[in-house]
Amino acid sequence: MAQPFKSLIKSIRRSQLLFERLTKMPGQLEALRRALEDHRREMRLLHGLQTLPERQLWEGKPPKIPGKPHAHAFPYSTVCRQDSFETPWFSYWAERLDESLRYHRKLWEFVFICQALSERDAVRPGARGLGFGVGSEPLGAYFASEGCRITATDMAVERAEEMGWILTNEHAAGKAALRKPAVCPDDLFDANVEFRTCDMNDVSQDLTGYDFCWSACAFEHLGSLEKGLAFVERSIQCLKPGGWAVHTSEYNYGSNVETIDHADTVLYRKQDLEAFVRRLEDQGHRVAPLDLQMGTGLVEQYVDVMPYRDQPHLRMSLWGHPTTSFGLIIQRGES
Repeated sequence: MAQPFKSLIKSIRRSQLLFERLTKMPGQLEALRRALEDHRREMRLLHGLQTLPERQLWEGKPPKIPGKPHAHAFPYSTVCRQDSFETPWFSYWAERLDESLRYHRKLWEFVFICQALSERDAVRPGARGLGFGVGSEPLGAYFASEGCRITATDMAVERAEEMGWILTNEHAAGKAALRKPAVCPDDLFDANVEFRTCDMNDVSQDLTGYDFCWSACAFEHLGSLEKGLAFVERSIQCLKPGGWAVHTSEYNYGSNVETIDHADTVLYRKQDLEAFVRRLEDQGHRVAPLDLQMGTGLVEQYVDVMPYRDQPHLRMSLWGHPTTSFGLIIQRGES
């Protein structure tokens, strides 16, 4: 019995030593985490200082050029590029939406949606439009000002609080959040805009018969690459045959293999978009051909890192992946 007893004592002692190490580990891991975060912040600052374009390239720009909407600015589903910002029609849309003219991909998304729908004659008096995840964007107000009847939707307040959208002012709690008097007079806004809550992963079946729909950088937040694409498919079913869907999202231009999936924010690759276009075309829909050629402007060579700047911000780093915005233009098939 002596030998087994000694073995038991040794086993207990080893367990005690392991327990002592484990009880010390959380503190050691926390110290390591803090050191790593300090290192990350320092690297972000260093990277930002070294890669920020010279001020004369972006400060006070792009130039404001008098103009009007273009007849064929976006024949393709495409990516955010610097050259779009330096056109008369881009200046027109920034002013029309009461947005400051600046090198920012979110402004490009707003302009892309308005221009793409306008040149396809979707924005007209009496047309019905459906917006998803509208936040505080000016698009609903603009469409209403043109006589369109708009249903603007966003997630329920409780869910928005969980995801942090309210703190960053990226959620609409109701119709009042969408009011933009400089874009649409209040009487016209009140007459033409209604607000509803909507889960983009479970779009209500009664949202049908619309002439156009849109979302601006929303469907990448639905939980996975596939959930985002399934939403786009569902949004098309909200349209009349021949209606138009225009959606923007995150494009990972750094890799066609590695990306982020199954996360709060996912990143779409070239292969994802190409496969999705084939999928929609197989269903009888028409998709404006993909143009994913990246621009070569001096400002867009800069990749913004957290904490992100107000401008220039055409490209950014998300979990180490260089990304920008892309837009899809889809026409529902006749069936």
